[in-house]
Amino acid sequence: MKKFLFLNLVFLATFFFAQNVMLNKVVKSHSNKDKIFYKINPETTAAEYLGEVEVQGFSDNDAKVFGMIYKKAKEIGANSFAFLPFEEVDGTLSKFDPAHYKLSLYYLPTSDFPKEENKVYFISSPYKKQTISINNEKLVFEPRSFTEMKMAPGEIYTISTRKLLGSSIKIAAKQNQPVQYFQLSGLSVNSNEYGNPGINLKSGDIIRLEQSYAQFLTTIYQYFK
Repeated sequence: MKKFLFLNLVFLATFFFAQNVMLNKVVKSHSNKDKIFYKINPETTAAEYLGEVEVQGFSDNDAKVFGMIYKKAKEIGANSFAFLPFEEVDGTLSKFDPAHYKLSLYYLPTSDFPKEENKVYFISSPYKKQTISINNEKLVFEPRSFTEMKMAPGEIYTISTRKLLGSSIKIAAKQNQPVQYFQLSGLSVNSNEYGNPGINLKSGDIIRLEQSYAQFLTTIYQYFK
């Protein structure tokens, strides 16, 4: 009897804490073959609103979660997204909750996406605190956090994981250089089954991320200066 009750509790825990990703609103769809899925500010872009996707339940497998969201977004032809906070009873907007959140889905012509040049985002591991140095200046990342840096022309930046057998890269500003994203982790982030987003180039503990997946992480992680 005790074994039966234990198995039922395990089943119920799995049921209640399982993650679910769903399209909970579809206003219209757009026919396009865009594989990108970029974060936008709908207040500053003339994006076409298509619907909403809702995520229920927490998972630390961010690549898998992104893949599920990406598939739902492509069902209606979305190539961009924005965080959509819930409205509280008193009319205020809720803060981000990694166990329950919504994203608005949009279509925006690729020529209209705002450009960020010579900017670098550093994204932490989801599992542990990390320390890196940028030109010998120490920077501490809490799990699931990120920061950004604008590169100055003519300056070379040395990024190091500060480990005996760790990684080190050098980056510098260039004319018309697109934004770059790096995740600080010893874990591999492999190509995802759903398509191009999520592909990375690994350099030891410093992983270069594709923009769509990286911008998803900067939506669900905490920003710090």
